[in-house]
Amino acid sequence: VQLQAYGGGLVQAGGSLRLSCAASGRTFSPYAMAWFRQAPGKEREFVAVITWRGGVTYYEDSVKGRFTISRDNAKNLMYLQTNSLAPEDTAVYYCAADAQGNRESMYTVGRYAYWGQGTQVTVSS
Repeated sequence: VQLQAYGGGLVQAGGSLRLSCAASGRTFSPYAMAWFRQAPGKEREFVAVITWRGGVTYYEDSVKGRFTISRDNAKNLMYLQTNSLAPEDTAVYYCAADAQGNRESMYTVGRYAYWGQGTQVTVSS
């Protein structure tokens, strides 16, 4: 399985970006896919997760109401619509997919076996 994240960029505070994550691989069937982000000097942190079949979503508190995670199963694509962006949202955003059978929390880095290369989101004030 290979993941490729794209769609980042430079935006002013209050602006929006749509991040995408394309998955490829002969048998791609995760239980969940997620977005994490990592700011300079900080640990990678959970942003949002979606279950691949049911589409159930969970969000980190600071992005609730501003970010929306979604997926297109037929195209093996996952999205993160980011609205009302603030300077504190500046980070490299990573997409991730888990492997079936991993029982770690969906909110933790350790849950995910596959990672994209990251896409930079920079929000200016």
